[in-house]
Amino acid sequence: MSAMTSAAATTARQRPWELAARCGYAVSGVLHVLIGIIAVQVALGGGGESADQSGALRQIAETPFGGIALWVGAIALLALAAWQAAEALRGRGEAADRAKSAGKAVVYLALAVSAAAFAMGSGSSSEGQTQDATAGLMQAPGGRALVVAVGLGVLAVAVYHVIKGIRQKFLEDLRGVPRGQAGNAVKKAGTLGYVAKGVALALIGFAFVVAGITSDPAQAQGLDGALHDLRDQPAGVAALIAVGIGLACYGAYSFVRSRYARM
Repeated sequence: MSAMTSAAATTARQRPWELAARCGYAVSGVLHVLIGIIAVQVALGGGGESADQSGALRQIAETPFGGIALWVGAIALLALAAWQAAEALRGRGEAADRAKSAGKAVVYLALAVSAAAFAMGSGSSSEGQTQDATAGLMQAPGGRALVVAVGLGVLAVAVYHVIKGIRQKFLEDLRGVPRGQAGNAVKKAGTLGYVAKGVALALIGFAFVVAGITSDPAQAQGLDGALHDLRDQPAGVAALIAVGIGLACYGAYSFVRSRYARM
């Protein structure tokens, strides 16, 4: 078999995996849109669900055929996690790029596990899981320092997202952008989305730092607690609405990424 024939065969075998991974971006988009909507509802004094992935997954679970949708979503997210893990293991590109791929693999795998848990009816609050994990980490030697380090790491990722949004570096993740008004819409959605996600991550990171300094695991709130705290600040309602809209924009960008992502 020639090298060209072998490469074509490999591409053909990977095609279903790639399509499933692209669907994972779309599933992530759905979750971000739902979280954004819940965040706006929280800002306006409503919203019965947690403004995080567990709240979004629970909303899906409560719809007709929600269990089936969650299983499909879990499989797509698992495929995307595996794709990112493969990118990290292939050793192509800079070490930083491989590290980012590895980090994304962990995130998407966690989402896949959460989606499967809600599909089986055993999903739980992300907030409680975060605080339990933080309490366990604090029991380890140097636990408080580790929690602060986690918070600083999340803050670094937050800054990365904000810069990526402002500089529109997210366009480099796409193999092409629609022209005209559609292309402008993608750029605006990506910019707002990445900045809003950066702000949300910064709130979470700051909470971890405070938890480590005060030795209080309850301070290590997840996204839902961070957004509720934001609402209670001066001008917090307007800020939370802006973040909610931005997260929904990130979801919209993720839909575009499912079609145009460089894989």
